[in-house]
Amino acid sequence: MKEPLRQQLAIGLREMGLHFPVEMQQKLVHYIQLIARWNKTFNLTAIRDVEDMVSKHLLDSLVVQPYLEGSLVLDVGSGAGLPGIPFAITSPDKQFVLLDCNGKKTRFLTQAKIDLKLDNVEVVHGRVEEYKPCKDGHRIYFDVITARAYAATDDILSSTSHLQDENTQILVMQGKLDEQFDRDPEGRPDGRRYQLLETHALEVYGLDADRHLLEIKNITT
Repeated sequence: MKEPLRQQLAIGLREMGLHFPVEMQQKLVHYIQLIARWNKTFNLTAIRDVEDMVSKHLLDSLVVQPYLEGSLVLDVGSGAGLPGIPFAITSPDKQFVLLDCNGKKTRFLTQAKIDLKLDNVEVVHGRVEEYKPCKDGHRIYFDVITARAYAATDDILSSTSHLQDENTQILVMQGKLDEQFDRDPEGRPDGRRYQLLETHALEVYGLDADRHLLEIKNITT
C-alpha cells in the first residue's frame, strides 16, 4: 500500500511544482498511515481514507511550504500535526514546535515524532495563551507562526501576540478567503498593529475546494 500512496503523492507534488526526495515522500506516507491507524481510537481527523489524506492533508499542507521563512516555527493548534509534521519532514533545517491543548493529539504527535525520527520537532501540550518559552532566561519569539483550520484570524493574532516580535511571519491557512481582521491597535486587546503582506490563492492537486493563505506581519513599533 505504501508505494501506491507514494506514487500518488509524487504526482501531486510534481503537478504543484514541488520536489522532495523519495525518502521524504516515504516518510510523509508513513505519517498519514500513522494518522489512519491512530484515528480508529483517537479520532484525530474526520478524514478516514488514507488515499484522501494524500491530497486533503499532505498536499494541502505542503502547498504552503515554499512560503516558510526563518528557522523557528510554531504550529499553533497543530491537531494531528498539520501542517507542522509535513513541514518538519520537508524542512529538516528548521525547528518546529507543535502546540495543542488536546492531550490525545499531543500523545499522537509525540509518538509520530519518535516513529518518524523527527529531531527537529518539539511537542507541547497546553494552551497557546499560557505558552511562554524561554532559553537562558530570555523570552523566545518565533520566526514563523502557522495556523490551519484553528480559529478566526483575529483570535490567532491575539492568542499568539506574546510569541511574536517585529520579524514574525504569521501564515494563516484558510478555505474560503476571509481577509477581515482588526489592523487598528486601539481596537485590539493586545494593542498590536498588523499588516496583511499578501494573499495567495492556492491550487492543491486533487482537491476541488477553495484554499487561501494570508501572510501577515506584526508591525507594532
